[in-house]
Amino acid sequence: MLTLTILVPLIGALAILYVNEDRCRKVACVLGAIPLLLLIIAWIGFDTGAGAPVFQWVESYPWIPSLGVGWRMGVDGIALAIATMSALLFVAAIAWPAETQGRPRQYYAWFLFLEAVSLGVFLTLDLLLFYVFFDLSLVGLFFLIGRWGHGDAQRAALKFFVYTFAGSLAMLLAIIALVLTTDPVTFDMRELIARQPLAGMDVRGALVLLGFVIGLGIKTPFVPLHTWLPPAHVDAPGPASAILAGVLLKMGTYGLIRIPFSMMSATFARYAFALGIVAVVSILWGALVAMAQRDLKRRIAYTSVNHMGYSLLGIAAAGALVGGGEQAARQMALTGATVEMVAHGLITGSLFLICGVFWQRGREYDLQTYGGLAQVAPRLTGFAVLASFASLGLPGLAGFVAELQIFVGTFGVYPWLAAIGLVGILITAALFLQMLQQLFFGELPARWSDFSDLGRVETRMLTVLAVLVVVIGIYPVWLLTLINSTTAVLTGGP
Repeated sequence: MLTLTILVPLIGALAILYVNEDRCRKVACVLGAIPLLLLIIAWIGFDTGAGAPVFQWVESYPWIPSLGVGWRMGVDGIALAIATMSALLFVAAIAWPAETQGRPRQYYAWFLFLEAVSLGVFLTLDLLLFYVFFDLSLVGLFFLIGRWGHGDAQRAALKFFVYTFAGSLAMLLAIIALVLTTDPVTFDMRELIARQPLAGMDVRGALVLLGFVIGLGIKTPFVPLHTWLPPAHVDAPGPASAILAGVLLKMGTYGLIRIPFSMMSATFARYAFALGIVAVVSILWGALVAMAQRDLKRRIAYTSVNHMGYSLLGIAAAGALVGGGEQAARQMALTGATVEMVAHGLITGSLFLICGVFWQRGREYDLQTYGGLAQVAPRLTGFAVLASFASLGLPGLAGFVAELQIFVGTFGVYPWLAAIGLVGILITAALFLQMLQQLFFGELPARWSDFSDLGRVETRMLTVLAVLVVVIGIYPVWLLTLINSTTAVLTGGP
């Protein structure tokens, strides 16, 4: 079933090139929704009980047996939660009314291709396939930004590709170094987790960890590896920005959990505090720089650096003392980091779709040119307020559930890092409240008197995302149960 989750949009990307242009979006929506349906079925059938296998819905077929490479698919609770969120966000992005510039077939084909390879990153259990899907995701977004973006789109797309591809090469070297320590050689993630091949190799382990941190850190991104992100967001079309923030950034933090955290646990623990410091710097730097931005999209882009810093902080705390006495705190931190990935995808994905509305209606991202839009666009105002409050961590919304667990868990391991990181929440609250005040309240400029509110499709897509943000905030048990079934094992719990 997981293979179908990847193959349907991949084959659909080719098939849609032959579909009538007037029907492209509808056909793409159907093809994009099939993986979501399959993942919901996998979620319903996932066993979270004690004694259940960590990886479920496993599929394995030989591919390059001499290298220990196979077509291996499977999910644990973390992968399933992130993959399902990603599939939902792809449906919203594909359905979103877009300016396809007379090339709708190619536009939706690239979106379906990007969906297939992005889901492949989260669903594969083979380290080489992880790298292949990870790299192919760069290709899909490169074309979406370069061909359908605005402003200096081609330069932004090139910077995105070169920067992230350089990180991928660092990760490839780390993968090779990790795998070559196994005998027989294997790329099976389950085997690598069980063997811990670099245990006791301090220098080599540190270099391999550095390769993974660079490669995955650029994709996350955290400071100082983040400079490609703002221009990529500013010049990308709204739906592509939503996927970049909501899905592609998660590949970095998910990869940290799946590879060095799980396969090199002793080495990761040795350098976890350093990663925690990087996380806190990202939290504060992202929030402070976002506060200084007049450009709406750049502001939201820098909040992603801030929020992915929260996830990195939870991951660092969870991996700090593997097997130590703080197991409950470490599990809570890792669960919070995963919930943050899901929540950030829904919330910031919504915010970037909303940014697309401003470009389509006004061709402007400058905050100071707007004002008073609540008078003419009440639906847009409502969704923007909800997403902003969720992003700043208001209780009752998804962001609060994630950040509460991250900071409570981190306090049990690195109390000073947690205390300093909390300052980032205050700055984030200030920057979102100031943004809302500037955009929607005060006097309405005459030039925006005919600013149109959200259309029917836009309202429906944002409603689905908003409902999930509220449901996770009020009743997160269904999500936490799934994630905890995996985080308990990864942190050495019962």
